Amino acid sequence: METVYDFLKNCGVYYIATLDGDQPRVRPFGTVDIFEGKLYFQTGKKKAVSKQLKLNLNFQISGMYNDKWIRLTGKAVYDDNIEAEKHMLAAYPELAHMYQPGDGNNEVYYISDATAEICSFTEALEVYSF
Repeated sequence: METVYDFLKNCGVYYIATLDGDQPRVRPFGTVDIFEGKLYFQTGKKKAVSKQLKLNLNFQISGMYNDKWIRLTGKAVYDDNIEAEKHMLAAYPELAHMYQPGDGNNEVYYISDATAEICSFTEALEVYSF
């Protein structure tokens, strides 16, 4: 999981794909955190991605760093633990103007049943599960 976390941090921006009915939806994300042994991302409850994840937990992340890319497939598990929210937002103080722990909009998800592939045209495939 640490390798996946480091890769996503280095990406800066990565993309999350969800389903909206039978249509895929992809959007940029930039938050990633490890809290109590779980890999997390953050969004707002008012956003379409939140509604989509509540209807279908399955999602995929893709991002690039240098000459490698990641494809992470898993389930997004909503976590209402205020400490997880605090931990995430402490790692991203630039979000303080938009989100606060417990504000009714901020929400964090941890990733379960994850398989991450880090790919390259010149190196062997790396596969991580957690």
